[in-house]
Amino acid sequence: MKRIAFVFIFIVLSAIAVSNTANAQCAMCTVSAEQSVKNGNTQGKGLNSGILYLLAIPYLLITGIGILWYVKYRKKSVSYAENI
Repeated sequence: MKRIAFVFIFIVLSAIAVSNTANAQCAMCTVSAEQSVKNGNTQGKGLNSGILYLLAIPYLLITGIGILWYVKYRKKSVSYAENI
């Protein structure tokens, strides 16, 4: 079990270390950000940060649910093995 956890953590940290920054925007946001940057504002960076924040929340929620599900399954599996 510890080896699987170690490999999983290693893969996640490697993916984070190697990944490039993502600049994702819808078409309307892109036009707004480009015009804003041309005028000297830094709102484009704020839009990118907001979009990435909104993108990260569902993944964090799914990860949390997966961990809770695994922990509950693990407890049932261990208690079943003790009763045999």
